[in-house]
Amino acid sequence: MKLEQGARIVVEDWLHAQSDDVLHFITDETKLREAEAFAAAARQVGAIPKLTVLPSASIQAGDSVAQMRRIMSYATAVIGATSDSFITTDAVDYVLRRGARFLSLPLSCSDGRSLLEQDFLAMNPAAAARMGRPMLRCLRRGDSVHITTRLGTDITFDIRGRKPGLFHGVAARPGACASASFEVFIPPVETATHGRVILDGSMGYIGLVKQPLELGFEGGYLTYIANTPDGDRLRAYLEHFGDPEMFCAAELGIGLNRLSKCRGASYIEDESAYGTFHIGFGRNLALGGSHNAAGHFDIVIHNPTITVGKSVRMRGGQICTRF
Repeated sequence: MKLEQGARIVVEDWLHAQSDDVLHFITDETKLREAEAFAAAARQVGAIPKLTVLPSASIQAGDSVAQMRRIMSYATAVIGATSDSFITTDAVDYVLRRGARFLSLPLSCSDGRSLLEQDFLAMNPAAAARMGRPMLRCLRRGDSVHITTRLGTDITFDIRGRKPGLFHGVAARPGACASASFEVFIPPVETATHGRVILDGSMGYIGLVKQPLELGFEGGYLTYIANTPDGDRLRAYLEHFGDPEMFCAAELGIGLNRLSKCRGASYIEDESAYGTFHIGFGRNLALGGSHNAAGHFDIVIHNPTITVGKSVRMRGGQICTRF
């Protein structure tokens, strides 16, 4: 799709922007073309666009965002549109409590196209919500989630006392938090994830795995990464944060976007893809958790069978309509 069409989807279909809404678009110096398209789309519906450009190198840690939190809360909606996501920072939690809406729109892409030009943005939010709500209800009642795959993934998450959520692009009411990633998510108990994952999808910002990669989890943390070229890339990426809390499994997500493919071009598209689940590492503050870290990072796995308690909710990557 054209950049302008993607910007209109965000402004009209996701933010439901109206006359006199103040839309604070926070980006970095690499995404000025997207900022111009967003501002034009906002003005078309009578909304007031506000633009802040941050240094791209400062985003993931959240330092520059934290310094802006009071300014952000003066808007009716804040759009996090830097290359890296900052949805999990405490600054976002602050503006949500002040009544602003927040949309996470990380624009990182590696295929030469803007995120606002990607066709997966056209997924119907209502259709994604219809798919996700039964899973959401089940997670609210469950104590644990067990996930297996044919390749050998066998992992259990403790979700006792944890509240799940649903992202489907839409942030239309005060205090709403949304993401361009269409998913059901839950922050598991940070010390209780155990098992084995065979990673066959993507490694977030660093792209697709070239061959399945074995990972091991104990006590909520990633404790084993196989010694392969992909394993070396993953280990080096997590270690570059200089924070051992980046190895904590802090999010479980289940993709709901039927137009998304796990291609390694955009981590938002990868983790949104229907028929996948993802594990988010590190910070989870705006996802309903309390775990802080130097950043947030996701890995994506294909074709899971997902059991919540005793109820099979997805089998081989397909949501179960009867259970």
